[in-house]
Amino acid sequence: MAAALKSRFAALAAGLLLAACASAPDRPSAPEAASGFRAGLHTTIATRHMAAAANPLAAEAGREILRAGGSAVDAAIAMQMVLTLVEPQSSGVGGGAFLLHFDGRQVQAFDGRETAPMAADENLFMVGGRPMAFHEAAVGGRSVGTPGVLRMLEAAHRQHGRLAWARLFEPAIRLADGGFAISPRLHALLTDDKHLARDPTARSYFYGADGAPKPVGTVLRNPQLAATLRAIAAGSADTFYRGEIAADVVRTVRSHPNAGKLAESDLAAYRAAERVPVCTDYKRWRVCGMPPPSSGGIAVAQMLGIFAVRNIAVVPPVEADGQLQPQADAVHLFAEAGRLAFADRNVYVADPDFIPVDWIALTHPRYLADRAGLIGERSMGRAQPGVPAGYTMTWAADEAQRIATSHISAVDGFGNAVAMTSSIEDQFGARLMVRGFLLNNQLTDFSFAPGEDGKPVANRLQPGKRPRSSMAPTLVFDRAGGELVATVGSPGGSLIIGYVARTLVGVLDWDLDIQQAISLANFGSRNGPTELERGRVDRGVVEALRARGHEVREIPMVSGLQGIVRVRLPDGRRAWAGGADPRREGVALGD
Repeated sequence: MAAALKSRFAALAAGLLLAACASAPDRPSAPEAASGFRAGLHTTIATRHMAAAANPLAAEAGREILRAGGSAVDAAIAMQMVLTLVEPQSSGVGGGAFLLHFDGRQVQAFDGRETAPMAADENLFMVGGRPMAFHEAAVGGRSVGTPGVLRMLEAAHRQHGRLAWARLFEPAIRLADGGFAISPRLHALLTDDKHLARDPTARSYFYGADGAPKPVGTVLRNPQLAATLRAIAAGSADTFYRGEIAADVVRTVRSHPNAGKLAESDLAAYRAAERVPVCTDYKRWRVCGMPPPSSGGIAVAQMLGIFAVRNIAVVPPVEADGQLQPQADAVHLFAEAGRLAFADRNVYVADPDFIPVDWIALTHPRYLADRAGLIGERSMGRAQPGVPAGYTMTWAADEAQRIATSHISAVDGFGNAVAMTSSIEDQFGARLMVRGFLLNNQLTDFSFAPGEDGKPVANRLQPGKRPRSSMAPTLVFDRAGGELVATVGSPGGSLIIGYVARTLVGVLDWDLDIQQAISLANFGSRNGPTELERGRVDRGVVEALRARGHEVREIPMVSGLQGIVRVRLPDGRRAWAGGADPRREGVALGD
């Protein structure tokens, strides 16, 4: 880290009691509502290991596994199983995930993205020659892809697990049997959703006899999920992908009025993929992200590559009324870089098993220097895709992407680290509940229209194909010594790219501690309006952006960032500093 960053962490650590540095409280405070912002959160410090997740119960499960001698992968598996129960709106065994792993020597990228059923075709979401409305497509069996998260976690565990597979399911099984209290955030999302209660199983679980969501604090028990997890724990991922569970999943998908194409053969044939991570140099660091079918690693690398030319470090946040505020110059540069990255993303990135994606060309410093040269004093409004070396323009643009995701970061005492982002796509997925978990609607991440103006869309639906994602689990290293510097990621659909890039800039360029970087107001552009987190950006910044030609929209930008950063304590010891997003209910816990 830079000297200023080291001194800031030293001051932070010096102000904490040593006992508090060793471990966060055993019982974190109650989760907050979805619309809340937990002001005043402090960075968590630990010297041995740390787990960060979007729900305190999941983070506790991760720490339990680390304390038992588990690896970062072991902790991630335990946290994901708990999130299936306590954060059903966002992720779970019925969805997919991307995982980056560092074992002290190399970075691996595990792809557990869902796949399209072999019986589906590119017109699945077309009716009468027109794309379906989103929820007409998403709600029901039509949108369900083959879940991938369990196969991916099993593959990672075989290589990097230290505890028995069954041990990792124990925290989630205990909670499913004993119950957990409905948080204000889950209650608010249940209240907001207009589709989930149509599913009889979900209605009886989440809602009362009067049709209203069960009140905050109600203890939800999920014996069906407990039984599902026991079966998987006792066997392997095969228990999910073959036999009774797979049959029930397929039956649920195909019996819905908006029936899908998923077959038992799709589940039986599913394989997680191991891919080469997108690793690029940024100033003093090496930043590794997820390769396609995610666009997250490429887009974050492109934005950082632009900032290497147009140095965003010179416009750090300033303090105003006791809060850090971004400067207008920083938001302008960040939004313009986002426009350029999204212009390329929407044309070039798709499943690399179907569409060739040359991420090296897309992230080459010369190409990004040319792209950076397009940024002027006024907003470009809408960027056009570039043409990297070796490419010709052959694809039509596609901008499909929704949100319902969760992120996990973990580091263990053996030199391993994980950044993992998982998803069921839309809020509560396809709104289909089977055996205690919700099914994804991930197929709606494909382009609904297979082509435009006579050109095919790279991200069109094809049998067996994985839809493009924006998930951006990220690992950062010091280029000189190869030491792990950070693990970070976020939910948020296509907004993930901006959330992660902004947090990296906060830590690497602006010398913020990880909690400050996560808590800073969100801002950016997805090659449309310049988006600012509603109520969190100074009015002077808004007006300065408008004066420079930005179409400004102030919107809810409910990121769910989790991050862990390597720091040095005042006594010279190396430690981990963890942060969690105050916009959600997550925590970082460690010893």
